[in-house]
Amino acid sequence: MCHENTGLVEHIKDVTRRLAGAGYVSLAVDLLSREGGTEGIRDAARVPGTLSNTPNDQFAQDFQDALRYLQGQPYVRGDRVGMVGFCFGGGVTWLVASRIPSLRAVVPFYGPLPMPADELRNVSAPVLAIYGERDRLTAGIPTIEAAMGQYGKTFDKVVYANAGHAFLNDTRSGSYNAEAARDAWARMLAWFDRYLKDGA
Repeated sequence: MCHENTGLVEHIKDVTRRLAGAGYVSLAVDLLSREGGTEGIRDAARVPGTLSNTPNDQFAQDFQDALRYLQGQPYVRGDRVGMVGFCFGGGVTWLVASRIPSLRAVVPFYGPLPMPADELRNVSAPVLAIYGERDRLTAGIPTIEAAMGQYGKTFDKVVYANAGHAFLNDTRSGSYNAEAARDAWARMLAWFDRYLKDGA
């Protein structure tokens, strides 16, 4: 799981626990670990800038390392690993999907595409992209959809009417949309069940 641009905060920890409660081994990677971790940065306002100045290659490597760690655990099906991310983390999820062909299912929530669309040719995992209609990032969906179609990738999308950016984040009263969040969570679990469980 990849966090938002606010780092590995309690909301993402809670979402990680929820995914574990649904029957999955769930690991949230703190992309600020080299800075002492999200909690080690005293001024939370510095977190988005620190992340935006970090090279994409480092993010991809961190998730490659996380995948290797998971595959070394006896309770993990190493050939059935998926990824989900939110906002900034949704963008990182697109990036990692293009760099790690062994992923089996990917769900970016309202994530910007952080690399050229032609790199989507490298995506192997089925992708369910989830966005809100009132989010400016939704304008990028036609480019993504065209590229995924051009390269013959398994792709589906959901755009929720009357939902904006970060609509799953129930700690943000201004953006949280309970109805969209419930449906998106159910769709994500169905996607993971379809591609990560036995018989996929």
